[in-house]
Parts: sequence; C-alpha cells; structure tokens
Amino acid sequence: MVSGVQGEGVFVVETGRKPDDEPDQAGGESDGQAEQAGQAGSVAPPSVRAVRGANQIDSDDRDAILAGTADLVTEVMQRNALSADDIISIIFTATPDLTAEFPAYAARQLGLTDVPLLCSTEISVPGAMPRVLRLLAHVETRRTRAEIRHVYLGGAAALRTDLPQ
Repeated sequence: MVSGVQGEGVFVVETGRKPDDEPDQAGGESDGQAEQAGQAGSVAPPSVRAVRGANQIDSDDRDAILAGTADLVTEVMQRNALSADDIISIIFTATPDLTAEFPAYAARQLGLTDVPLLCSTEISVPGAMPRVLRLLAHVETRRTRAEIRHVYLGGAAALRTDLPQ
C-alpha cells in the first residue's frame, strides 16, 4: 500500500506489493517506507457519508419551496462543516402536495452549480406529514458516521425525535 498527500486530501493506493519489496521502477520509496511515512502525523482520509434532512414547507408556493430548501441545504452544510466542494450529489424528494418549484433550483441559487442534483416525488402514504421536502446528500468528509449531523427543520423535526437538533 502506498500512502501520500494529494492536494488537501490523503490518498491510498493498493499496489499488491509486500512492504519489503524493492522500490518501483521510477526509484520511489518502498511500500513499507511510504506506509511508515504516511503514519507519522497522518490524517484520516475523507470518507463518503450520507447526510439526511427534511423541512416542512408552509405552502405549495414557489417562494416557500425555494426558501425552505435553501434553509435546509444551508443548515446541512453548516452543521457538518461542508463546503460546495465536499458535496458529491444531492437527491431531493417532495411529498406529492409540493409541485410549485424544483427544490434543486434553490440549491443552484446557493452556488451548487456543478453538483449533481435530482428531484423526485416521495411516495404517497396515507396519514403522512404533508408538505415535506427531504434530502439525501452524499458528501466527502473526515467526520465519522456518528459525527454526522442530520437536519430536520420546522414541523419535520417531529419525524426524527431520536436525533439531536
């Protein structure tokens, strides 16, 4: 295994060589040396994590959907110390009673212009909370799964009373 620093992140490449093998053809250090060098003061490599969130929107109104989505995305990013570069993709769902605007448009207005975004309709379940916008964001972070902060705003906080707010 070869470890090193690339930009701000740490990368690890599996080479199939044993730590006591000779240096590669380019004259680099052996895998064992690289691994030992990477362990001294090393930082855990970023992992892909999923962050969930929801917000209950006041009405099926374009401005309400855009504002509620912006609040949700902003809060997810702040609570998890994320930048736009950390976001891999976001999937938005909206209950069938929210149709006045695409939630992804609000994310674009926030500057997430090169992040893949997808909108979908949540399944219609009798008795489900109305006017709920949800997101599932895939992010790169050094936080552990336990350190991820899922965000439930407004009336949607009642959906996950088990999570710290």
